[in-house]
Amino acid sequence: MDLLNINKLCTIAEDDHDKKILQGLDLVIKPGEIHVIMGPNGSGKSTLANTIFASPRYIVTGGSIKLCGEDITNLSTDQIAKKGVFMSFQTPEEIPGISLAQFLKTTKHSITGEKPNLYKFTTEVEKTMTELNMKYEYVNREFNVGFSGGEKKKNEILQMLLLNPKLAILDETDSGLDVDAIKIVSRGINMYKNDDNAVLIITHNTKILENLKVDRVHVLVDGKIVKSGDSSLAREIEDNGYSKYIK
Repeated sequence: MDLLNINKLCTIAEDDHDKKILQGLDLVIKPGEIHVIMGPNGSGKSTLANTIFASPRYIVTGGSIKLCGEDITNLSTDQIAKKGVFMSFQTPEEIPGISLAQFLKTTKHSITGEKPNLYKFTTEVEKTMTELNMKYEYVNREFNVGFSGGEKKKNEILQMLLLNPKLAILDETDSGLDVDAIKIVSRGINMYKNDDNAVLIITHNTKILENLKVDRVHVLVDGKIVKSGDSSLAREIEDNGYSKYIK
């Protein structure tokens, strides 16, 4: 069974119904795969990620989104998260007044429906933060408040590893990161990846792909996937840009 099956997906902007963004997009991801979406600015990459996660900024006007055979097109964001979808953001939010530890425990409880064993969960958090080269003292700080850009992105990967979703959507998680931080993010993706889950990476930067076994690369232009290939397609884009794919 396909883990993610998107069929002829069409969207418009919530604040401008004449603005068509995704225009009949098709995408299939199977369990155990890593897929990459690349494309010029304004092509619909982030719209795709946000539409899968039911952002109110976009309205689905056609097509469907299925997760493990179940139609999730019209579910709410929290329902989709509980079905096993995780999304990291280009610009992670800060939440004053809520510590990282509180956020992680509450999120885990909300997704699983069970309160995590405090000792086991704390041990898991500490171990995972060490592997991501994060200071454990950050668990007592307000969520992302005062974090560097790199620490915020590592925090996204930390959440992914602790929640262990079926599908992880990483929307430019590598943007603004130096080489060392990109390597750590790639390490986190490899720690998460197994034969039963899948990853959808949206990126402009092929550096994050160097340490990953990428199954498919897709070029998105004007709301449609116009080219798909193996990892060599990402290198072609890096060398030659998108000009041959733009009408």
